[in-house]
Amino acid sequence: MLLKDFIPAPEVQDVVQLYRIVHLQFPKEQTAPSKAYPPRPEQCLAFYPYDTETVVYQNSGKKVEHLPVVLYGQFTEVTNRIIGNNFLVFQIIFHPGALFRLTGIPSTELTNQYMDAGLIFSSQLKLVNEQLAAAKDYKEMVQIADVFVQQLIKQQRKQRMHIDDACLLLLNSEGKFSLDKLSKAACLSSKQLERKFKERTGVNPKLFERIIRFDKVFRYKNSNPQFDWLRIAVACDYHDYQHLVKEYKDFTGFTPVVFHEIENKAPERAFGLAEGYYK
Repeated sequence: MLLKDFIPAPEVQDVVQLYRIVHLQFPKEQTAPSKAYPPRPEQCLAFYPYDTETVVYQNSGKKVEHLPVVLYGQFTEVTNRIIGNNFLVFQIIFHPGALFRLTGIPSTELTNQYMDAGLIFSSQLKLVNEQLAAAKDYKEMVQIADVFVQQLIKQQRKQRMHIDDACLLLLNSEGKFSLDKLSKAACLSSKQLERKFKERTGVNPKLFERIIRFDKVFRYKNSNPQFDWLRIAVACDYHDYQHLVKEYKDFTGFTPVVFHEIENKAPERAFGLAEGYYK
């Protein structure tokens, strides 16, 4: 079983942050547990060559299912993912702004959307999914994805701009860049920055910064379950534990303790795996 991040080929690293493969198999007579999927600073193209997953939005109860290839934008709420017994997802995690450049579609139209990727990309998706299903190993899957993304780049709709670099700066700095610094990096006024930033990420810079920091603390706790919450809050740049509690309630509806009790029942936990840091 596997939960691992892979580095893309140099030719596609301008648009792809990483590939993530999650491969879990449960006995046919066993119902796989669901996964509470929290907000994270990601826009993703996900292939399901075997069983697909059912996604239920925590806030609205909206359900989406039976999609072999999915595109989803920036999420700001929890979705509950219900997987099949033979589950493999190959995720292409894009850099902030890259999906906008590839498709020309404002990312605000993709925020909190878990949708059929065929509505955006060509019928080639079906072939790629079939190739992933037939791949002899994970290394070959990564090679298939590299070739596919190179083809996307050749059809790119928008050119890279300073704002794309600013979005990436915020992500790579773990949210520690001020808005003034971002504006200067993007060569834009603060109002222009916010408009173009939302166009490329789906949310404003401040909310994106909060999601980056929340994702950091979520993974930090998974990687260091022995650490107490105050230590984790300080290590991840929260003012105090109560500040961390507020963020968890805003993004998940639960306190950190309760949400990680739910996280400890996620499907990958049955195999001793956890979403931590895999770079």
